[in-house]
Amino acid sequence: MRFPAHLVRRLVLMIGGEAMQSGFHFALNIMLLHMLSAQGYGLFAIAMVMGGVGLSYIRSLTAVPASIWMGKSTNKAGVDAHDVAFGSAALVVALLMALGTGILMHLLGDPSGLAAGCFVGAWSLRSHMRTAFFARRQQVIVSISDAAFTIGGTLLAALAVWMASDVLQSVFYALAAANVLGIAVLVRLARRTLRVSFRMPTRRRYAKLWRQLCWSAFSATTTNIQGQCLALLVAGIAGPAAYAPLAAVLVLFAPLRIISLAFVNMTQPELAKLMSRNETRRVWAQAKMWSLVMGLGGLAYGCAILFVLPMIKSQALQDASVGFIGLFVIANFVPIMLYIMPRIVLEILGDFRIVAFITMGGAIVGLALIAILLAIASPPWALLGSAVSETFVLALSWYFAHHRMWNIEHPDKQRNSLLGSWRRAVTFAPAKR
Repeated sequence: MRFPAHLVRRLVLMIGGEAMQSGFHFALNIMLLHMLSAQGYGLFAIAMVMGGVGLSYIRSLTAVPASIWMGKSTNKAGVDAHDVAFGSAALVVALLMALGTGILMHLLGDPSGLAAGCFVGAWSLRSHMRTAFFARRQQVIVSISDAAFTIGGTLLAALAVWMASDVLQSVFYALAAANVLGIAVLVRLARRTLRVSFRMPTRRRYAKLWRQLCWSAFSATTTNIQGQCLALLVAGIAGPAAYAPLAAVLVLFAPLRIISLAFVNMTQPELAKLMSRNETRRVWAQAKMWSLVMGLGGLAYGCAILFVLPMIKSQALQDASVGFIGLFVIANFVPIMLYIMPRIVLEILGDFRIVAFITMGGAIVGLALIAILLAIASPPWALLGSAVSETFVLALSWYFAHHRMWNIEHPDKQRNSLLGSWRRAVTFAPAKR
């Protein structure tokens, strides 16, 4: 198969923007790791986890469907109509995430929770807008917006740390303002009117797709339980301070999530177009190629981090064995990098139901193992339960993706999966207007 050079050029441009944001978040985490107490850094880490939850719901309910339907639309009017529908829904999801984060942070000990809620809401909304612009092939505008977010965030966070008495709350407000700045740059450079509408035609368009999106919503919920149960169980059972050492190591691997998101934004519209033209062999070949690249890259990155970990000294680490934690974190992230591509394949086929059941199984396995390990061992061992959960999702993702692709390529030799005949969700039909 010929290497897709045009995708590599797009990937370099996307990762450039993602790398700026990742570098900023990484530097901010390291700075706060040395400035905050274990309790304070644990609260900051929980807010970042809630940001990840917000991004996953945005991705499942608005960003990914928008990217797929906009990519399959046959004219500009169809693209604009889906952009308005999913953009309006993204605003609602972002506001709900802001409210939920504020309440949770207040319950965990943040004096107000308002600042963290503003940060998570603005971050979630900007994430949707970035994906929508990627679907419109406007990567340059997104990169400029990312640069504005990074520069503005750096200056505002530095000012907050230097002048504010409550560092944690001020940093949350600085991050919220930086995300708003990134949104403003996107709107200004778009050179078109961005509309939000809750009128009946828009609601009807979104509701017509809800039969598929409800499975996407269920999948997002189980994915969050499966992916974030570690943080929520450790913080809920042992307290935010006990989660701080784990969060300090996990944050060093955050660039892998950023890079994986760039892969998703790059490949999903492209693979959706190929699938709409029934070029299944090219889709499957690219999925396997990019999975190999991402898996090896994640492993190499993890090994490099193991050399850096002994150099980190902070009161938030509480004398924890960072090398031991680092090995378990690598065991978590390599499977994540390896199952991103089969999950994309299942999503563009419209098999949200299968994705939901896979992540539900992973969530059950993860919750059970983490709860048991927390009861009999120290918090770092909970990472082992999380790693088993991710490996479970990896195995089933590849199995079902391979099964679905084989049936598409061999319509006269249909085979049922080992778990029986799965009734397929309705596929994404090419959008018409």
